[in-house]
Amino acid sequence: MRVRLVLTAAALLTAAPLAHAGGADGLTIDEYGTIGADGTVTVSGTYRCLDDSEGPVFVSSTLKQGNRSTGIGGTRAVCDGHLHTWTNGAVVKEPAYRPGAARVEATLVQLTAGASGLPLPGFLTTEQADVELR
Repeated sequence: MRVRLVLTAAALLTAAPLAHAGGADGLTIDEYGTIGADGTVTVSGTYRCLDDSEGPVFVSSTLKQGNRSTGIGGTRAVCDGHLHTWTNGAVVKEPAYRPGAARVEATLVQLTAGASGLPLPGFLTTEQADVELR
C-alpha cells in the first residue's frame, strides 16, 4: 500500500508544473529525443492551452546542437484546458544531428487574423530544455 502511495505521489509531483498551473497555458519537453536511421529527428513533450477561439494553435519546436539550429515540425494543439502530448519530427540531412546533448525550444503559437487579414503569430508560452538525443 505504501509503495502505491509513493508512486502515485511521484506521478503527481512530476506532472505538477502543468496540473497546478491554474488557468494558464503550459509546455514541457521530454528529456530524450530520437534520431532515426534515415535522419528523422523526433522531440516531444506535453502541453496545455485554454482557448483557440481566435485562431489555431500549434506547438512548434527548434532543436539546437553545437552551432546548428533547425525547426523540427509543428503539431496542431487542442485547446481544451486538458494536458496533451505533442511530438514533432523532421528529416534532417547533411549535416545530420548526432546522438548526445542538445537543446530544444518549444513554443505554443496562435495564428490570428491581422489588420490586413493575413495570419499573424502570437506566442502563448515557450519552454527550453536540455535533451539527450539517442
